[in-house]
Amino acid sequence: MGSPIHITSEIGKLESVILKRPGHEVENITPDTMERLLFDDIPYLPIAQEEHDFFADTLRQNGIEVLYLEKLAAEAVADPKVKDQFLEQMISESGYLSGPIHDALKEYLLSFDNQDMINKIMAGVRKNEVNLTYQSLQELAEDADYPFYMDPMPNLYFTRDPAASIGDGLSINRMTFKARQRESMFMEYIIKYHPRFANKGLHVWRSRNHTSHIEGGDELVLSDHVFAIGVSQRTTANAIEDIAKHLFEDHKSNFDTVIAIKIPHNHAMMHLDTVLTMIDYDKFTVHPAILTKGGKVDTYTLHPGKEDGELEIKYNDDLKEVLKEALGLDDLDLIPTGNGDPIVAAREQWNDGSNTLAIAPGEVVTYDRNYVSNDLLRKHGILVHEVRSSELARGRGGPRCMSMPIVRQDLKK
Repeated sequence: MGSPIHITSEIGKLESVILKRPGHEVENITPDTMERLLFDDIPYLPIAQEEHDFFADTLRQNGIEVLYLEKLAAEAVADPKVKDQFLEQMISESGYLSGPIHDALKEYLLSFDNQDMINKIMAGVRKNEVNLTYQSLQELAEDADYPFYMDPMPNLYFTRDPAASIGDGLSINRMTFKARQRESMFMEYIIKYHPRFANKGLHVWRSRNHTSHIEGGDELVLSDHVFAIGVSQRTTANAIEDIAKHLFEDHKSNFDTVIAIKIPHNHAMMHLDTVLTMIDYDKFTVHPAILTKGGKVDTYTLHPGKEDGELEIKYNDDLKEVLKEALGLDDLDLIPTGNGDPIVAAREQWNDGSNTLAIAPGEVVTYDRNYVSNDLLRKHGILVHEVRSSELARGRGGPRCMSMPIVRQDLKK
């Protein structure tokens, strides 16, 4: 078996992927906590699970191995010492370094078996589930009406963001908003302790132990030496420079080009993959709203500098030319979301019409609700597998957001 993580393109035939089936964390969203938990609506869990199962089955029917984050996480903490370390870190990052609440949470979570413990942490721990022997100052200082000691993590079904595969390694991400920052801890423990990944020579290009932010929806592996990343609401410029330096300096990396693409900093376009995805050797989806008149968008191409640790940065506002040059293409087909219609494009981009998951060159998985964009993809020669989307789409993430590819076949030269 080769490396357990091997991603050298966005479009190579997908072999293995990590998903997270929506669980009770989705039912723990309330109207009062939606903003805090980064949701615009509350998905209906039974239908969301049916739709997610349909998505997973679509991948399996195309020969793709589906792994589940929640199962991998439970297997990673099989050793009691690792489990204790994981719980200490998770409870601390939930706001309880020590004291009665810390102790009560730990006792409560240790009462479960490993899988149920992981599921409970992901779902969130309500105050009325935990028995405190006495009222502490910390408890008195907290919002008495807030129902949780440990917040639910409903965004976990978007496995793309907490970590991203790059070559034979990955970034384990420091995420922007508090609601999601604990999510990458699961992948941190999976890489360190799960027998499928531990001690396999995987390189962590950037860990979660930073103050600057990066999220996987902004990370696109365009080829075995070209990495694109969004300068977005959720990924900062200094984080991009940091990961570029690590990719350029390490002998295990073949990457010599990082393309930073500036996108609007707003909720509708939170990540690069909500407005731009690669779907074939010479084809990309693009949301017209990221382009100014004349099709321009700010891009910054990074290469290794002459001295160690230095970067050469070149500005260009012609995205098409930048991508053509980096990928060695004579021409490039940028396929507009919603066929470029300003109303249709805005509606279908909001429902993740640009968030396509390539499972092979020219073959993608998309939400069925984006029928205008899907029809246009077919007219451009793309094989489209549609998956159900009435409830999953309420979380503002599509098939690419919901998947963390870990193994793809290399493209033929």
